Amino acid sequence: MDEPWIALLAAGDPERAWDALIGRYRRLIFSAIRHYASEPDDVMDVFACVCEALREDDFRRLRSYAAQPIHRARFGTWLVTVVRHLTIDWIRHRDGRRRLSAVAEGMPPLRRRIFELVFEERCSHVQAYETIRARDGPAMSFQEFLRELRATYETVAQRRRGHILRDLVPPPPEVVTEPGEDIDPRAALEMEEALGTLDAEDRLVLQLYVVDEVSAAAVARIAGLPNAKAVYNRVYRSLAVLRERLERVGVRREDL
Repeated sequence: MDEPWIALLAAGDPERAWDALIGRYRRLIFSAIRHYASEPDDVMDVFACVCEALREDDFRRLRSYAAQPIHRARFGTWLVTVVRHLTIDWIRHRDGRRRLSAVAEGMPPLRRRIFELVFEERCSHVQAYETIRARDGPAMSFQEFLRELRATYETVAQRRRGHILRDLVPPPPEVVTEPGEDIDPRAALEMEEALGTLDAEDRLVLQLYVVDEVSAAAVARIAGLPNAKAVYNRVYRSLAVLRERLERVGVRREDL
């Protein structure tokens, strides 16, 4: 992998490493930022934020990537992902809960209400359902709510700035709710949202070790962790977090 900045960083010359990285990837960084921010002042502010984040804690993010024995993604791909998340965080911080009512224009009343709760007020999907059932539609079933929720996401995707909005909130649920299904759809959605509270690395480790049954040693190599013990610690901690959250909202083991 031809990344001169990695050799310079390893040689104890972080400033030259930084110059090499920026010289090579400046245009890529700006391109990733402009996917979400169009105003020149915003673009420059985000660029400054990205540079600060990459340099903080003695280049911690960059050192973490460079130290991985196996890189699951090319550096350019990894960098675009980091820039994307930092840009979205910057937009969220700038806009706060500013209403984006233009996106919801023309939606039926129920979908507009879902949009307000999920996209503007940042409610979880379950919270949105409970709020609507309590105030607006007590007779609505959860399956009906899921259909309207997915339809709301589809409408947002077609609107201007829709790609930004989709990245500011959790993705639409993938819960199957066919008649006769044994799994309680609300419990399944609670599990999905609980998983969403874990950071990306914890979710990856949990997916590989628990769901895909990859060995702990292999997971450690893929995720860039020091050893199998670190994988066990991540998994046990993540499962404890999930268990606590689900118990708090009343989901039992037999519901899943």
